[in-house]
Amino acid sequence: MPSVIFAKDLILGVATSVEISDAKVNDGSIVSSSNKGFVLSQKPYDLAMTGVVAMNSAVSIEASKQSTKGSLYPIVSSGTARVLVSTINGPIAKGDLITSSTIPGVGMKATKSGIVVGSSLENYTSTNIKELKPIQASLQIRHSAPRTSLQRNLLDVANLSALAWTEEPLTVFRYLTAAIILIVSFILGFYVFGRVAGRGVEALGRNPLAARVIQLGIGLNVLITLAIITAGILVAILILTL
Repeated sequence: MPSVIFAKDLILGVATSVEISDAKVNDGSIVSSSNKGFVLSQKPYDLAMTGVVAMNSAVSIEASKQSTKGSLYPIVSSGTARVLVSTINGPIAKGDLITSSTIPGVGMKATKSGIVVGSSLENYTSTNIKELKPIQASLQIRHSAPRTSLQRNLLDVANLSALAWTEEPLTVFRYLTAAIILIVSFILGFYVFGRVAGRGVEALGRNPLAARVIQLGIGLNVLITLAIITAGILVAILILTL
């Protein structure tokens, strides 16, 4: 069983009381939303992170009625609060970003691109990864992309894409379809324009007297190219807004 070191720091932030179905909820636990309601986060860089349990918050707003499925806990998503962390991903230094981990409700040092809950305001080092401690942190749930190598960034993008495909397959499919339509429309538009422009220049060289007609034809094809690209953009926007 992981051991927990408790701290007694005042929470600076307004909390919202929500029902959490998990049984073991500690002060500083990271909470995520799910189709079953609010639960303890239990996967790294969780896209559904909502906030942190703050038992000592100065103000708490009740957002839901308690049922038999769980208990009400105050959570905060911004401001300064304690976050329960482990050194499972290395020691945490002041200023390091914190994200969720495989330990339910427990944060860890963020070392790659992904969703983070905030940044640490103090150091925490422990050789025992099962030792959990609430540390002061500045909360701001957001996507963060640390400065790393190109290879690492590409790997992070691939991992996030795979995670997004698993969690929101329909959304990913819509964005992918819109991107393909947009790219095809640009390629098709410039291909048509390139062919017509090339032929127009050749015709102009062979028959200078027909310059006005040839220039008119090239201008018409510019409009056609713009129409193709515009149509692609509109279709892509329509797909994204469905």
